[in-house]
Formats: sequence, structure tokens, C-alpha cells
Amino acid sequence: MEAEREIQKTYSIAEFAAELRRLADMLESNENYSIRLEDEEVVIPQDAVASIVYEIEEGSAEIEFQLSWETGKTEDDDKVEEEDQTENA
Repeated sequence: MEAEREIQKTYSIAEFAAELRRLADMLESNENYSIRLEDEEVVIPQDAVASIVYEIEEGSAEIEFQLSWETGKTEDDDKVEEEDQTENA
């Protein structure tokens, strides 16, 4: 079951630049990109959608480079799996 979550990792500028280079190399070569965040390995598929978000709010600004993709599972899928596990227990 995939729970909703948000994990944030802080990088130095040099580390961030290196990670962006690795991401760019993987995207350009049509390969999946993976990164470990906390205890989770996140794999970004080749068909992910890229966007840039710029926000100004309460005296601070933020820019986010985002990659989005479908996980292939929905909340309804998770509910069905839970029901099946309960019935089979």
C-alpha cells in the first residue's frame, strides 16, 4: 500500500548541482533516474512530466523543479488489496 507522504532532503549547492547533472544525463539518455531519500528508493520513469514552479508567498520566494508520474496504483486499488488481505486472514 502506498501512503501519501512528502520527504524533503537538503543539499549543499555543489551536491544539488551534481544531482541535477546526474538527473539530466539520465533523462537525455532515456533511462530511469533513481535517488534514495531517507529509507526509500525513488525511481523516476523516463516518461515523467517535467515542470518548474515559482512561488512568492509572505516575503519569501521558492522555485521547484518538479517531475511527476503515475504510480500505477490508486486509493481504490489499496482498499481492494486491504479487503482481500482481511478476507484471506
